[in-house]
Amino acid sequence: MGAGYVGHGETAMGLEAFLPVAFVIGYLLGSIPFGLVLTKLAGTQDIRSIGSGSIGATNVLRTGRKGLAVATLLLDALKGTAAVIIAGYIAGPNAAMLAGLGAFLGHLFPVWLKFKGGKGVAVYIGILLGLFWPAAVVFCVLWLATAFTTRYSSLSALVASFITPMFLWWFGQLALAALAAVLTLLLFYAHRENIKRLQSGKEGRIGEKA
Repeated sequence: MGAGYVGHGETAMGLEAFLPVAFVIGYLLGSIPFGLVLTKLAGTQDIRSIGSGSIGATNVLRTGRKGLAVATLLLDALKGTAAVIIAGYIAGPNAAMLAGLGAFLGHLFPVWLKFKGGKGVAVYIGILLGLFWPAAVVFCVLWLATAFTTRYSSLSALVASFITPMFLWWFGQLALAALAAVLTLLLFYAHRENIKRLQSGKEGRIGEKA
């Protein structure tokens, strides 16, 4: 695993039987809807009824509560990182990557919300942070650069996720590049309506309220 990997799988159990468990752990962590929980606790309107209907940080920002949006971003990212670290510590790199995939799918398709979740950007970053932190930095830089020039959160995510697997491949992280490619395909799927709105010029920009 890359330089940013923090698990100790080489000295842990390394049991193949743990791999499905790692995926389930990742899914359960990823399915925690922090954006929805935080906004409900704060007494705002149901974020699923505004903007894109997503439970992620960008949609939380549309409530006008910047602090809640930042908290959602951090917690969504950390649940991806936590899944990777826990699984990697117990059973090594393969388990860590499976847990990361599980966390991503849990965020996109949480069983608690009838499989209607967020778009996965923060979780993507958190997974990269736990597996190979330079890729997380690259993703964030690409996102920020695109967001600064276009003010489109969705376009920023699409650009960053498209380039990140290529960066990992170029850096020799082939297994992680393959995982990132899968995450990117899922992220594009989650952003399918955003892509349509971008094409039609109807996509909301960062900071706009519902």
